[in-house]
Amino acid sequence: MARSGKDAGHAEPRFRRRRELGAASARSLLLTVLGEFVLPGGEPVWTATFLRALGLLGVEEKAVRQALARSAGEGWLAGERHGRRTAWRLTPSGERLLTDGTERIYGFGGPVGDWDGQWLMVLATVPETSRRLRHLLRTRLAWSGLGNLSPGVWVSPHPEREPEVRAVLGEIGVAETSTLFVGRLGDLSEARRVARQAWDLDEIELAYEDFLDAVGTLRPADDPGTFAAHARLVQEWRRFPFLDPGLPAELLPDDWSGSQAFSLFHERHDTWRPIADRQWKAMSDD
Repeated sequence: MARSGKDAGHAEPRFRRRRELGAASARSLLLTVLGEFVLPGGEPVWTATFLRALGLLGVEEKAVRQALARSAGEGWLAGERHGRRTAWRLTPSGERLLTDGTERIYGFGGPVGDWDGQWLMVLATVPETSRRLRHLLRTRLAWSGLGNLSPGVWVSPHPEREPEVRAVLGEIGVAETSTLFVGRLGDLSEARRVARQAWDLDEIELAYEDFLDAVGTLRPADDPGTFAAHARLVQEWRRFPFLDPGLPAELLPDDWSGSQAFSLFHERHDTWRPIADRQWKAMSDD
């Protein structure tokens, strides 16, 4: 929703939703800031810098401090006291987490090459009594771009992901009871039916349309406003590698909104990033 008037540059960008998704948490916004600004810089960051940065995103001081403490508790950050001040640096595990996330975000959404009609199919089940393991399996396979065709059956039109999927199954501890194979699923009409059954393409397209509506209305007026808009842009785009499996064009509806969203994300990112970096540096200086 566009803002006008004196506070247009500083207001937190508002992303409209056809369906309520809830506001981003302080921890999630911190993760975005860490990946977008701290990871590339490679330098420790004062608590005060995070308070300024996340303050522009509408996060209160108490929530920022809690998010920092929680991230440190999970091993992403390490704090070092300098008198009454604390400088935070990424741990090796935090760097790995953010590097993987960054590669996913910026390597996602481009045109998929020619598809040969082959599918990767995974038969993987866990006991009904192990809810935690079922959730972990579902989350990890979805992150790898697989869709749930039916209970215990997962599919992907990207057979080249088989090594990644095998690694996931091994890490979860269900590799010995899982079966993977590659093959075709009838003609193109059947393949499209399978794609719609395994993924909610209407819901994914709705999310892309919301993204296009929201980003298209943002008009930051100054450096702080551009920093906030840029952080929100990345924050919103971050979820699409999880939502969208990156299907070949043959399996997608005509005029797929994801293609437009991909172009808009990179256009705005390239425009706003230098200004956001300048504002980050200004907030980092003592």
